[in-house]
Amino acid sequence: MSTNTVVRAQPADPILTDREVIQLGREVLAAETRALANLVDRMGGQLGGNFVRAVQLLHDLRGNLIITGMGKAGLIGKKLAATFASTGTRAHFLHPAEAIHGDLGRVQPGDVVLVLSQSGETGEVIQLLPSLQEFGVPLLAITASDKNTLGKVADVTIQLGNIGEACWLGLAPSTSTTAMLAIGDALALVLSRLQGFQPEDFARFHPGGSLGRKLSHVEDHMRTLDECRVAPADETVRQVLVTCTRPGRRTGAIMLTDAEGLLVGLFTDSDLARLIENRNDAALDRRVSELMVTNPQTVPGGSKMSAAVEILADSKISELPIVDESGKPVGLIDVTDIVSLLPEPAVEPEHPPTVRLFPGGETESYDAPSR
Repeated sequence: MSTNTVVRAQPADPILTDREVIQLGREVLAAETRALANLVDRMGGQLGGNFVRAVQLLHDLRGNLIITGMGKAGLIGKKLAATFASTGTRAHFLHPAEAIHGDLGRVQPGDVVLVLSQSGETGEVIQLLPSLQEFGVPLLAITASDKNTLGKVADVTIQLGNIGEACWLGLAPSTSTTAMLAIGDALALVLSRLQGFQPEDFARFHPGGSLGRKLSHVEDHMRTLDECRVAPADETVRQVLVTCTRPGRRTGAIMLTDAEGLLVGLFTDSDLARLIENRNDAALDRRVSELMVTNPQTVPGGSKMSAAVEILADSKISELPIVDESGKPVGLIDVTDIVSLLPEPAVEPEHPPTVRLFPGGETESYDAPSR
């Protein structure tokens, strides 16, 4: 008995040089760049008028902005919900399929629903529209045309136009989702400016990120006075070192005060190390005021962390006292506590790096972008 074996032909792997791969990448970027440039140009016409109407609709919002979309458009919607929420507009994402199975209860009077669909004919989205109309909430659409099903029922339609996808098959959402994201970002950021959104608001919504920490106040990150080493400036170095002990990890400097409690200097671990390195034991019994750093850099209480970080980075210092209006110390910023906020030093490569994307492929050198 014989057995016939069917061998299915596999498509040959494309053989591309590194240079060809880079060129294909450039073509994708160029296609998406052209789409955005086209939107910029069209802002002077109907697109701009509808953009203004959309901003006004969102500016009058009294409830929540509900954003919905399916597939790749839905993923863009999730990102836009996060952008709106972080810039002062209450926003949530609603999955169209989940919406028609109970999540429509999230939509309340006073809300606005932003619907994302390039075709305007996505089945799950179209199925959702009658319920949204029944609720009487305004509909804002970002779609290709006001002639498709979504565009016809929306109160305001931002028309992206017929956008060719950057995908070489012309199928995978790429250019269209880039355009949706750009328009959504534009709406969110223009709206935040109209609403008077300030750096302090951004910091309140981003307490865990480095940007939020930089925009917060020094009191949020400084070591309070009971965690710092403080001593009178008229004591000897030895007295200061013996008496200035604190539990836990100590700061790298001792803040020195005069009789009125005003900050007059700093004595750092580096100052002590220099005395030891120079075998200057006799200096330990001199007044610390003779050896301290006088007129140290300080920042007043209530200052932004960004100002403190800038001083630490520019002056290349490790400790920065925080003082009140009279000049009395209230705390200390130690660089070890905020090292993640400091800017990274720019390092220029000695030689342009070589890119090799595929084994045996051609190589191409290029200048790495500066940070």
